[in-house]
Amino acid sequence: MTITQLKYVLAVAEHQNFTKAAEKTFVTQPTLSMQIQKLEDELDILIFDRSKKPIDLTEIGKKIVIQARNIVNEANRISDIVDQEKGFIGGEFKLGIIPTIMPTLLPMFLRNFINKYPKVKLKIEELNTETIIERLEEGHLDAAIAATPLQNETIIERPLYYEPFVAYTPESHRLYKKEVIEVTDLDLNDMLLLEDGHCFKDGVINLCKAVRDYGDDSFSLESGSFETLVKLSNEGLGMTLLPYLHTLDHTKKESDYFRQFTKPSPAREVSLIYHKSELKLQIIEALRSTIAGVVKGAITFQNVQIISPLSK
Repeated sequence: MTITQLKYVLAVAEHQNFTKAAEKTFVTQPTLSMQIQKLEDELDILIFDRSKKPIDLTEIGKKIVIQARNIVNEANRISDIVDQEKGFIGGEFKLGIIPTIMPTLLPMFLRNFINKYPKVKLKIEELNTETIIERLEEGHLDAAIAATPLQNETIIERPLYYEPFVAYTPESHRLYKKEVIEVTDLDLNDMLLLEDGHCFKDGVINLCKAVRDYGDDSFSLESGSFETLVKLSNEGLGMTLLPYLHTLDHTKKESDYFRQFTKPSPAREVSLIYHKSELKLQIIEALRSTIAGVVKGAITFQNVQIISPLSK
């Protein structure tokens, strides 16, 4: 049994296809198949049920994959330990970012980080919070940027900044004439929300439910992007809430529709998160310091109320 064989098993388990797994591990399909067959012969069991399409794990195969993932992750950490001891900041680093943060934050820090740490090979994916947690626990991500707190004992959270919510109220909306709005002014019945799967949507619903009880069917119009929500608001279909950084790149007319909340402003906590067993701490600290440096001048709000990103 070798680490390489276990990596091949994990690749097939992930992609459920020998050809795709071979492409991802940069070997030929016959070589990958031969090594997995050799491992199965050595263990005298079948890891994969090849009669199914797509290929599936046998019951014993599922248990082997769990252990193989632990072994491969621990083996990979040997080089991480050496890098950390030497203070080396480089190598591959897999970072996940949730969709409501990626478009605004990534352009702010990426160029600075690449210039300062050219030996780090960042692999960035846009993922929802649920997928991020799964991949952190499985060792497929080194770290992520997400709204917190997550209430997960296996995840370490290092807050980067606190981003206030800002109301977008076009002229046709009942709150347009108010210079500053209260949380109690909000009504889910005339609010446009992101579609399911976005933790920012859950945060908005939690904010509203904190002052008023709503049924699950009190709204019907949802979208996948803030840009769409703004356009729908301009058509008189309701108001919406935006994270503060999303308000920095709008037309002068649209900027006239932004309304701040009275203090303490509802806000989301944005953190750099990673698994408690993660060892690439030197790269994590480099990311944290780079991001903190660029957002320091952009977000100056204080006296905020953190709204949970989790469904209640």
